[in-house]
Amino acid sequence: MDYPGNLFVVAAPSGAGKSSLVKALLELDSHVQLSVSHTTRAPRGQEKHGREYFFVSETEFDAMVQADAFVEWAHVHSYRYGTSKKAIEERIAHGADVVLEIDFQGALQIKQVFANAVTIFILPPSWEELRSRLERRGEDAPQVIETRLQNAADEMAQVHQFDFVIINALFDSALFDLKTIVHSQRLKYLAQRRARSETFKALKIS
Repeated sequence: MDYPGNLFVVAAPSGAGKSSLVKALLELDSHVQLSVSHTTRAPRGQEKHGREYFFVSETEFDAMVQADAFVEWAHVHSYRYGTSKKAIEERIAHGADVVLEIDFQGALQIKQVFANAVTIFILPPSWEELRSRLERRGEDAPQVIETRLQNAADEMAQVHQFDFVIINALFDSALFDLKTIVHSQRLKYLAQRRARSETFKALKIS
């Protein structure tokens, strides 16, 4: 279905800077809304329920799976994450641009349901920098960092399945690239025809 709004799906290995880039995009572009996923993991740092994620128990998550409430869900780093189909559909059906942070498995599943979703993969500039970022974050034990690095290899092997790739070497440059992708989608023919229907009508363009 061709919805009035755009769905941007952003994936990356842990430490590549996905969350920071999406946060900066939301601060710069008031027309982009964040899709909030459900997760069984506990909040980190200053995270709040309903803002970064909906933090739910294993039992609550199981109930949502049984009710077919998720457009996708997956195990990531020993926890489960899921995306509500209804929440996304309602927003883009009303013309909102929605950005979704997700793992690569979920991104590919989203694409099967929302064919027009724009998939974006964030890469680190090097393995050394990725390890350094994970260590500087100070949230994970050394063995968890090693697991995240091992998982990153599998995740980055799927980058060819994404529409766009951003290498986050310099944050400002990567943010510019992300903004460019979002803006370019709004300039496509169907998007412009929806957003500027009166102009098209005045110019007798069907």
